[in-house]
This record gives sequence, structure tokens and C-alpha cells, in this order.
Amino acid sequence: MILKILDAVTSPEELKKLDASLIPALCSDIRKFLVSSVSETGGHLASNLGAVELTVAIHRVFDTSRDRLVFDVGHQCYVHKILTGRRDGFANLRKYGGLSGFPKPYESVHDAFIAGHASNSISVALGMARARTLKNADYSVIAFIGDGALTGGLAYEALSDAGDSGEPLIIILNDNGMSITPNVGGVASYLSRKRLKPSYKSFKQRYRRVMHKIPGGKVIYNFTHRIKHAVKTYLLPCSMFEDMGLQYAGPVDGHDEARIEEVLRWAKDAGGPVVVHVITKKGCGYSFAEGSPDKFHSIGPFDRRTGDADGDSMDFSWVFGDEMCRLGEQDNTVCAITAAMTGGTGLSRFCGEFPGRFYDVGIAEGHAASMAAGLASGGMKPVFAVYSTFLQRSYDMIIHDVAIGGYHVVLAVDRAGLVGGDGETHQGVFDVSALLSVPGMTVFCPASYSELRDMTERAVMEIGGPAAVRYPKGSEGEYTGGGSEAVRVLASGSDLTLITYGININDVLAAGKMLAEKGVGCDIIKLGIIKPLCFEEIEKSALKTGRVIVVEEVVSSGCVGELIMAHLSEKEIPVRGECLNLGDNFIEHGDVKSLRALYGIDPEGICRAAERVMER
Repeated sequence: MILKILDAVTSPEELKKLDASLIPALCSDIRKFLVSSVSETGGHLASNLGAVELTVAIHRVFDTSRDRLVFDVGHQCYVHKILTGRRDGFANLRKYGGLSGFPKPYESVHDAFIAGHASNSISVALGMARARTLKNADYSVIAFIGDGALTGGLAYEALSDAGDSGEPLIIILNDNGMSITPNVGGVASYLSRKRLKPSYKSFKQRYRRVMHKIPGGKVIYNFTHRIKHAVKTYLLPCSMFEDMGLQYAGPVDGHDEARIEEVLRWAKDAGGPVVVHVITKKGCGYSFAEGSPDKFHSIGPFDRRTGDADGDSMDFSWVFGDEMCRLGEQDNTVCAITAAMTGGTGLSRFCGEFPGRFYDVGIAEGHAASMAAGLASGGMKPVFAVYSTFLQRSYDMIIHDVAIGGYHVVLAVDRAGLVGGDGETHQGVFDVSALLSVPGMTVFCPASYSELRDMTERAVMEIGGPAAVRYPKGSEGEYTGGGSEAVRVLASGSDLTLITYGININDVLAAGKMLAEKGVGCDIIKLGIIKPLCFEEIEKSALKTGRVIVVEEVVSSGCVGELIMAHLSEKEIPVRGECLNLGDNFIEHGDVKSLRALYGIDPEGICRAAERVMER
């Protein structure tokens, strides 16, 4: 693909030298490249298409090798990566060993901080600004946050502190669909334009200096300032940002690059905390993404001519959503909660069929868990559907508000285990350690669509206290059995015990066949419930084989394997064994099959572990 202007811009320095008249053509080239590249690799498209002019303006005004640009979530960092010399890496975007889909400081000096979860950018940026002040350094700090991330409570804690701090800090609010402030409309735009004009700014500075020098000038200045403030407030009430002590500029057309540059240059010299409110269109420039921004938020490979995506329509999330609709029809106390992930968690149909019992709370997982406890205390059956990686944000509320009171709240833990391309910040590998530590919690681990239905029904309709149903991203494997039993023995042998749960049963069964061909007979035990653990079959098998391997797609600390090995030791059942898991690591991006092979939990890795155990 020949992109005449983009081909000539390979660094921020070249971008700054580019004639302003060529910027629209550059933005067009960037959009063409994004659509072409992401259609091949998959990734976050709509948010990046909407942030093209804004990101170009940031790099025209600031030097991100020195100035600190902190992304919130990081979905919209692709344009930033293109403009900072990483365009050639997009062929391997989100692949193992390739370019990350999120900001990563190890990739480039231009990436100031890792991103992946929402609402933290202002907090991080304020810390950087304070560090700069303490070290008497001279550089700008910019937080880049979307209106979706501004639904998270952490952002408001940071805004309050930033406004009180007086620290020079620029907060760019990329608003692509949510009304944030009443300062919208003709008067707001007019006053914003006036106060950002260099002539107006220069006049204000001269007027302040003169009035502070002449006798009685301070009194006159304060009096006129109060009059101006009163008139402004009468015509246009303050935004919440100004009420918090931050200067506010906007709303600004996020697709007018020259205008954004003008505003950012003003903000750079403002001398205190500033919010620049930019209005953008998600998916801008690609009609399919403009029409379906949710679909193109995070998408797999697709046909860029038609917008049609690859992949099956049925997956674990869809099955969960379908089962929730069935339960919602059966029982009018069943409620569903999501944290800004209606489609991702499979709840779109439930939302449409039972709008009065569906709650999207925004990016506020802690609030969702506490609200679920309140619903349960009132006699409802709340189900909070949340990705494993985002469940981490509600751990305190699960303990304090749900578990201590023993409330019947069901956590539908989607994307449990490895999720692949999104990398360290999104792998669902910590929920087992977290959930096993919660007293009174029941944790189901379905391995198939049928089990997901059965276990969800049992968790919602039968369990009396808090429960979790954890299931992976994507489709089921060869194992398609149903039921909700705590333990199921799927194969019998006398040489080795293989124990696992969830989707990993497919790799364990494959390993069992490979070992059988080598003359090694295996007991294969599938756990349907990992808390509380039922040890009877495990003890029986361990006494028979004397060798145990526990396979899990989680980090090592607090895993099920540790509990099993500790229990066998306590019961004085002598075994040789291994806990096969992801170790004490943050798991990088890459396809799930490659990652399983890398960490030795695929069939071949299980066989190698079996050989090690058999040799001891």
C-alpha cells in the first residue's frame, strides 16, 4: 500500500516539520493504514480511527520522548505507535514476540507508562507531575482519557486531587459519545474560543501585571475579576472541572487538527491543571466502524471491503447470555449487571428482553459488586458478568460487601485463563487465587457449553451464598459433556493422576492419549467445582498411582495445585508430582496456543512433565 504522506513521516521530528496543509492527507493515510492493517491482525480499531487528528496534534505540540503522555486503557494508542517509528511492527500486532496492542515502556521511550485497565491515567500523570516538580525538571505531563474511562470512580478521585494540587498537568478528555459537562453549546464554544486567543491571553497577563503594580490595583483587579466571574457564571454555569479547581477548555472539534493544536499550545502554557475537552467520532473515516463502533472496538481479522468479521457467532459468552435469558424468563428476581461490557459479556439479549432488570454501571466494577450485594439483600438474584481481569478491581467489595454478609451474588467470570492478544493487563490468570481466598465462596469451572448452562443455573437458582462461574474466551473444545458435579473421573489408569478443570481438560485428555500410546495409564480427574474442593476421588487416585500432576491456566501462587498437594501431604499420602501452571509471571501477548506451549501446559508439555514425574 502506497501512502504518500505517511510514508514520508517516520518519526515525530518529521511530523513536526510537515507543512500544515498536508496534515489532512496524513490523517487520511493513517486511517487507510489502520483499516488495512487491523483487518489482517485484529485489534482495537474504532477508538483509534476516532483519535487520529487528536494524536497527530499531540505529537505536533509535544515531544513524547521527553514529555510524558499517559494513556488511559490504551485502546487508542495505535496512531501514537505509528507516529513514533513502529509502523513496520503492525504486521505482527498482538502476536507473540510482536508489537503490543497497548502502550509498553519496554517497546519505546515514547510510551511513558503501561496501560490496559481504565480510569488510572490522571492518577499516574499527577504522580509524574509531582515527581517533575520535586526534581525541578521541565517537561509536560499529559493524561489522555476517554469519556468511558471517566465513568470509573478512580478518575474522579484523581481529578479532585489534581485540581487541589495546582500542578501543571494537561488532561485531554476524548469524548466520543457521552455528555460530560453542561458547558456545551454556542455560548460555551464562543467563550472558549475567545479565552484561548493569544491576544486575549496576552491582554489578561498585561492587565494582571499592571493592576498589581499600581496603588489599589489589586483591589480593583479582584473586584473586576469577581464581576467577570459572576457574568460568566450567569451566562454559563461552571463545568464540574472548574468546580474542582481545574481550568477547562472546550468542547473542541476532535477532527479539526489545527484547532486542537491551538488549544494544546494554550494548555501547555497554562501553568496549572487543565482539562481539554475534545469531541471525536468513534470509527471516524471507515463507514462500517462508524455504524457499529461496538463491533469494531475490539475485533478479529475482517474483510475491510464488507466489514464482515471472521469467527463463530457462538462462544462461551453467547451461551452464558442465552442461559441468562432463560433464567430471566423463568424467575423475575434474576438480574444482570455489567460494567460497560454488555455485548462482550453476552448480555445484549437480556438487556433487550428484561430492561428493568439489567444494569450497566459503566467502568465501575467495585460499585457493581456492592450494588449486587444490595440487590441480593433485597431478595433479588443478581448476576454480575465481568471479565476475569476486571474482576480484580472489585476484590475488596466482594469480600466486604458480598462475602461477609453471605449474600447470594453470582459472579459470571468471563475470559478466565489466557486470552491472548491483549497481553499482561488482560490475561485472566489471577481470579482463582483471589476467589479461593474468599470464605463461603463456591467456584464453578465449566469445561463446555453444556456445563456452563448447568453450572450457571445451579449457581443462580440453588447456591445460597456467593458463587462464581468462571469460563474462557472463545469456543468449546472436543469435550462437550454436561452436568455440574464437583468431580468427574474421565479416564482410569494406575501409573499417573492428571487433574485439571475448565477448558484445559481438552489438553489433558489429549495428553492422556499420547501417554497411553507410550504405555502410561492415567487417571484423569476433571474438577467442576474448585471451591470447596472435594478430595475423595483425588485421595483415592493418589493412593493408587503415587504420582500427581495438576494442570491449570493460572499463576502459581494460590492455585488449586498448591491446595491439592498440601492436602495430600497433610493426609500423609506420599506422592511425586508437579503443579503445571503459568508460574510467578505476568503473561505476555500472543495467541493462546503459543502461550500454552511456551508455559508447558499444552499436551506436549504435560507429557514432558509426566516423563519427569515417572523418572523420579
